[in-house]
Amino acid sequence: MRKIATKGEEDKRKQRNTVVVGIILVVVMFISVLGFGFQGQPKDDNTYESMIYNGYEFIPQNGIWNLQIGNFQFGFKYNPNEVSKIDSEVNDLSSYANKPLYIKSENPESEFELYRNLDNIILRRQYACLNKEGCEGDYPIKTCEDNFIIIEQGNSSEILQEENCVFIRGPSENLTYLTDEFLFKIIGIE
Repeated sequence: MRKIATKGEEDKRKQRNTVVVGIILVVVMFISVLGFGFQGQPKDDNTYESMIYNGYEFIPQNGIWNLQIGNFQFGFKYNPNEVSKIDSEVNDLSSYANKPLYIKSENPESEFELYRNLDNIILRRQYACLNKEGCEGDYPIKTCEDNFIIIEQGNSSEILQEENCVFIRGPSENLTYLTDEFLFKIIGIE
């Protein structure tokens, strides 16, 4: 059973409860302010320093490694130290200059990496298919006589040049690494 309290005792209890809740709120707010104040600065991509690789300076900005060569600006998701080194021979950048580039890709991020770096060099880009089988969409059928880059998933990582066709193959999570590796090769960084 509950004890009957006088009006004075009831007021004292309410006042004590108000003071306790007030103290708790002040402590929580104080700890929050301290935690926010001592929290480190958020990691920003601009905090990284530039890096030199084979005489080329890569400057990080907004999550992209930028490289200036002459009048051309290139941007890569990964720097040359972050990609795997694939032993392959590919045509250099001049073989793509002012010519159409045909692309078939199973990876949008890798495809964007190509566009970001080659759009200012090529004449135009267009989706295409290497043969009619497996060609989804109304795309032209091209051969390896045309500049054609095929990005596809595979079990092992490889960059393979056959005539003017380049096959970039690997596990889905590695295709952007491989695309950057291909770009480093055609630009002449590696």
